[in-house]
Amino acid sequence: MAVQQHRVSKTRKRLRRTHFKLEAPPLVRCPQCGEYKLQHHVCPTCGTYKGRQVIAVK
Repeated sequence: MAVQQHRVSKTRKRLRRTHFKLEAPPLVRCPQCGEYKLQHHVCPTCGTYKGRQVIAVK
């Protein structure tokens, strides 16, 4: 188990944590219906993926 040897200052701690942030998911427009969807996922609105109808949507 790691044991702290020296106190870490607030500045050093915050500099290390500058990269710990949330990012928005990469959204793209569906070429079929134009709605936003996640990359490399089936469109939840129209049910297509790579130009093919994959799931039946009401």
